Amino acid sequence: MKAALEAIRAAAHQQLQQAGSLKELDDLRVKFLGKKGELTAILKKMGSLSAEERPVIGQLANQIRESVEGDLAARTQALRAALQAEKLRAETIDVTMPGTAPAPGHRHPLSLVLDEVKEIFLGMGFDVVQGPEVETDYYNFEALNLPKDHPARDTQDTFYISENILLRTQTSPVQIRTMEQRKPPIRIIAPGRVYRSDAVDATHSPIFHQIEGLVVDKGITMADLKGCLETIVKRLYGDEAVVRFRPHHFPFTEPSAEVDLQCFGCHGEGCRLCKGEGWIEILGCGMVHPKVLSICGIDPEEYSGFAFGIGLERLVMGRYNIDDMRLLYENDMRFLAQF
Repeated sequence: MKAALEAIRAAAHQQLQQAGSLKELDDLRVKFLGKKGELTAILKKMGSLSAEERPVIGQLANQIRESVEGDLAARTQALRAALQAEKLRAETIDVTMPGTAPAPGHRHPLSLVLDEVKEIFLGMGFDVVQGPEVETDYYNFEALNLPKDHPARDTQDTFYISENILLRTQTSPVQIRTMEQRKPPIRIIAPGRVYRSDAVDATHSPIFHQIEGLVVDKGITMADLKGCLETIVKRLYGDEAVVRFRPHHFPFTEPSAEVDLQCFGCHGEGCRLCKGEGWIEILGCGMVHPKVLSICGIDPEEYSGFAFGIGLERLVMGRYNIDDMRLLYENDMRFLAQF
């Protein structure tokens, strides 16, 4: 039995030194020291030894176990050190190599057109103002001559946070806040995100952008409104752009009109983009309702004004001949890289 134990010591030492991986080391540990290992199998035979032999063989077995465990620990440490050295060699960074230059970014098409529109209006003497996207029912509806029971509210599919708090459906609340804080003359535009529960399609989205404008002064007429909007459209699309004004109704303006741009996809013939009509609605406008002026503390007998709201996405689509609004929100680099 003593010879068998010495043979285990020699075999374990040799095989552990030759092991080339941590998994192989673990397999050898089980082979020699496991519950069914070679050392355990020999110790199970100690019952056949005499009382004098048992302590001698037991002491030798413990020495061999310690020797195998020592060889195992030393080889494990050596293999781990070799693996760490190889990892450091493979991951070495050559700081003298030139870096990879990041791809330069650029403005989104929505930002490009919005900045251009701002410049046009600033050149016409307008100020750019902002307001909160989370609004009260009063500023979004009631101050715009839309009381709680008004049927026109049904067409705006509003996202309500509570009974009186909502995501604004238009940037018109900024006009109300401005008229409360300033005295005429007032010339502003109010660009920003608005929210409506619209189904997503080629020309609609539940989140989109509006650019609303407001002018209040003495002697403002519908002719001023028409001239202002035609100037904007032709500055954006060129002198060949064709627009039309259609009578419409908005509770906060009287008289009111819708302004359409001749479809840039079919040039008036009718297509999927314009739903076969040949025209694309780009904004609503009108003369500010006297009641709205009164609510804001402005005398309608002395002052008049006009207001309008332009859909930024539709301006962008017309400017770059984009036939699907969803492209503006999908973050597809194949699309965005074209601008």
